[in-house]
Amino acid sequence: MKPALADASAATPTLLVGVDFGGEHFDSELHELGLLALTAGMVPVARISCKRKAPDPALFVGSGKADEIRLLAQQCGAREVLFDQSLSPSQQRNLERRLEIPVNDRTFLILEIFAQRARSHEGKLQVELARLQYLSTRLVRRWSHLERQSGGIGMRGGPGETQIELDRRMISEQIMRTRERLTKVKRQRSTQRRQRERSEVFAVSLIGYTNAGKSTLFNALVKARAYAADQLFATLDTTTRQMYLSEINASVSISDTVGFIRDLPHGLVDAFQATLQEAISADLLLHVVDAANEEFPLQIAQVQQVLKEIGADQIPQVLVFNKVDAIPMDRQPQAMLDSFELEGVQVPRVFVSARSHEGLSALRELLAQYAQVPSGAGHAGPDGFGVVEESSTIQDQSFR
Repeated sequence: MKPALADASAATPTLLVGVDFGGEHFDSELHELGLLALTAGMVPVARISCKRKAPDPALFVGSGKADEIRLLAQQCGAREVLFDQSLSPSQQRNLERRLEIPVNDRTFLILEIFAQRARSHEGKLQVELARLQYLSTRLVRRWSHLERQSGGIGMRGGPGETQIELDRRMISEQIMRTRERLTKVKRQRSTQRRQRERSEVFAVSLIGYTNAGKSTLFNALVKARAYAADQLFATLDTTTRQMYLSEINASVSISDTVGFIRDLPHGLVDAFQATLQEAISADLLLHVVDAANEEFPLQIAQVQQVLKEIGADQIPQVLVFNKVDAIPMDRQPQAMLDSFELEGVQVPRVFVSARSHEGLSALRELLAQYAQVPSGAGHAGPDGFGVVEESSTIQDQSFR
């Protein structure tokens, strides 16, 4: 258990819970969950974790641990409990009855943040679709108003079933309408994309783990004013600008996309296809990495996983190790431009600081080289970077 540094009176005091099922990437300190909670306007007041072989079907953590969580929540004044994993509707409902305070999971938290941050019409539609899909699985007697409808002649089941069916039908209709509206937005974006393709503009997309500094780098490259902040999911809406490269006397289009995260809900991946389409149709991906974060190999792996899910894993990449100014002296890179082995492919890597603009000239030169490579060159890229036949691991040996 670790107290939060923030003032608990400013937002909802929240107890963080994590369960280790023996996975490779379990966050025992619940650091990322705490950052997500702060981003959503909550204040973590305590943290607790435990180990299990498998989730308990009824309470996810078992009755004994649930009672321990309830006692800790009372002691620290928590008014909400937040799990680092996804809960089933029945587990969530049973936990709320047992703990007597609201219980939510990681999926709900990410949806909440997305709902707060979406600014464009497209972004709001995407969040609304994902929220409705999540809500549609949690209709079984979850709210007290469902008990007001009594069973009777001509009605199947017990209290609440008619109201549940009405709610389910209403949400299904909302999902259908939202999908139709989102389809129209996708067509508009597709038209804009085809216009860029007809103009033969080289398309670059910024991707990366959330809070890696993509929007700050985007602003530095194109002198734009896209929103950037030191927080998770600061940017949700895709922004595209033209960037002039004097090295080749031509412009390229560059897009800033939503950040990826561990265990990104599949509903969000589906709902954000229009936004992520910018990455799918790009000629080059600038994979921005927080070089100051010691867990960057895990974050790179998470981004690669999402790229596979959306069908963008075969697009050439350049790794941009950002925040070089925040790297400790004993971990400073030996060279500002080298290569990095990524899933069996040697890709160029450049170290930069989007904040101080260090390394940006080298990045621009690298972009110019890629923009001159004839179409169909595939992964060859500039300077002979190509496929490594035998290895398929992520390696890094450029740090001292």
